[in-house]
Amino acid sequence: MAVCAFLGLGNMGFPMAGHLAAAGHDVRVFNRTRAKADRWAGQHDGVVAATPADAAAGADFVFVCVGADDDVREVLYGDDGALDALGPGAVVVDHTTASATLALELADACAGRDIGFVDGPISGGQAGAENGVLSVMCGGDRVHFDAAAEVMDAYAGTITLVGPAGSGQQTKMVNQILCAGAIQGAAEALAFGMRAGLDMDKVLAAVTNGAAGSWYLSNRGHTMVADEFDFGFAVDWMAKDLGLVREEAEKLHAEVPLTELTTTYLRRRQGAGDNRMDATSIIRDYRES
Repeated sequence: MAVCAFLGLGNMGFPMAGHLAAAGHDVRVFNRTRAKADRWAGQHDGVVAATPADAAAGADFVFVCVGADDDVREVLYGDDGALDALGPGAVVVDHTTASATLALELADACAGRDIGFVDGPISGGQAGAENGVLSVMCGGDRVHFDAAAEVMDAYAGTITLVGPAGSGQQTKMVNQILCAGAIQGAAEALAFGMRAGLDMDKVLAAVTNGAAGSWYLSNRGHTMVADEFDFGFAVDWMAKDLGLVREEAEKLHAEVPLTELTTTYLRRRQGAGDNRMDATSIIRDYRES
């Protein structure tokens, strides 16, 4: 069993760290809001650390699952950051959906300390985290990946090494473009059906399992029709992720018109105050037009 530090106990990190503890690993957790870490320790066999460095001291693996690039830098580089507390041979796995630029930066910083690094953003939502079936998209060295994968298996259903550092984050961008397309298509199609006065229960039954089917139609179709969005992957988070796509696309000189379109709709929902609503709330723009 491994000594694991887990930094960040949000909707995803909380259950992920719990799976590590359930698998028998020695888990130390850190969260900027101490109350959430204490709540985690009340439900799982593990230790709450006062700082990222305290969590990382003597750890074999450090798993990071926070909000954005600067949050990752804070827990790894900042005052009492985890990197300086790690010994040679440890491995850092960043599960944050962050930039590919940050992944390359961290890979270099870790290599200079004889520490392994894997960028491993995740997909599957809170339900996937709770059920231990997340998809982990990884970039990094094969040796470090193989070591980390044995531990990540506690909360993952699929773990894929795509390529060198940064490949995991770029693959997550592919994932988010696909999600944007599925959300945008579902919003437009369902709003069209509603405008036509169709029985949407029957429409969903007819199309969900055909060629037009998607995870979003199966899991969000009925809630989109019912105007229910107080759950799921928030507008703010999807907008953040698509911002990363747009930044990377500019560097690659890649065309991403669908990403631009969905970003426009997400910004409208942010302007309407739907920041924490599920991203499928963009259907409201179609319905209100």
